[in-house]
Amino acid sequence: MTTHAQAGQVDLRLEQARQVLRTEAAALYAVADRLGPSFLAAVDAIFRCTGRVCLTGTGKSADVAQKIAGTFNSTGTRAYLLDPTRAVHGDLGMVGPDDVVLVLSHSGESEEVVRILRPLRQLASGLIALTSNPSGTLAREADIAIVLGPLIEADPLGLAPSTSTTAMIAVGDALAFVLSRQRAFNHDDFARFHPAGSLGRKLMKVEAVMRRGSELRIAAATKSIREVFAQSVGRLRRSGAVMLVDEQGRLIGLFTDSDLARLFEQRRDHLLDEPISCVMTQRPLTIRAGSRLLDALDILRTRKISELPVVDDDHRPIGLIDITDVLGLLPDGAELEEPRAAA
Repeated sequence: MTTHAQAGQVDLRLEQARQVLRTEAAALYAVADRLGPSFLAAVDAIFRCTGRVCLTGTGKSADVAQKIAGTFNSTGTRAYLLDPTRAVHGDLGMVGPDDVVLVLSHSGESEEVVRILRPLRQLASGLIALTSNPSGTLAREADIAIVLGPLIEADPLGLAPSTSTTAMIAVGDALAFVLSRQRAFNHDDFARFHPAGSLGRKLMKVEAVMRRGSELRIAAATKSIREVFAQSVGRLRRSGAVMLVDEQGRLIGLFTDSDLARLFEQRRDHLLDEPISCVMTQRPLTIRAGSRLLDALDILRTRKISELPVVDDDHRPIGLIDITDVLGLLPDGAELEEPRAAA
């Protein structure tokens, strides 16, 4: 049984946690208001850079630098990480004359960082500082200094890097995303850099996963149900839907295995020898070739359908997205049913 004292202790810890978040959130607002010409100068320097962005820092700043480098790389700005300790033992050789260096240091006085500032200025085309100390060695030596300004760490002792690292990450994100917009970086670009995992699969084009060729069931809408299903016997991989076309080969309807089952359940099997156009779903939902798989998944989820025909510019069927092929990519809890609604 929880006592009042224990409940109070739990409430106190929760309030402490909230205060940490409030402190860091307030710091981000303050840093946002302090951004100015130096931020724009940094964006311009990186945008004009014909090499890569070299990020470096020590301690927690090194961890932040690695994160920012990853964000840069995934959003169109090529970047790499330089360890300042290894740099003085030969790794400075990775810095090219066309590179821009972004140095992170909360105090601007980290010994390892200060030691490599002069060599970096000689090796790279520019030196950008990200620091909280406008009068520190880093800010003075840099060509451009983005100064975060005074920050109160969220740590109760005021010692552990917390607010300062959060602010550095946020400013790094701001640099990366402003640059990506300036480069007109789009979904297709993002997809090229993220080929693996569910994210990469969702950013693929529908052609990457759609069923095609002999895997499709396409028939004239004038044929009978019996004829349509007889012609698809023996296929190794059956699709759950028949795409029905007019005389010009344009998609005009859809008929599923579930539709066939319903005919028998409703004792309407006398329709088997009638044109399938009498019972097909007219004007089914489709997606255009070249569309992103993410858009196809959104249609399957929101409209609760199981098959989505892929059509060309003339509305001729060239593929089919079947829910069984992409089920693992749908959000948890998505409910699906056989397509019946027209669109």
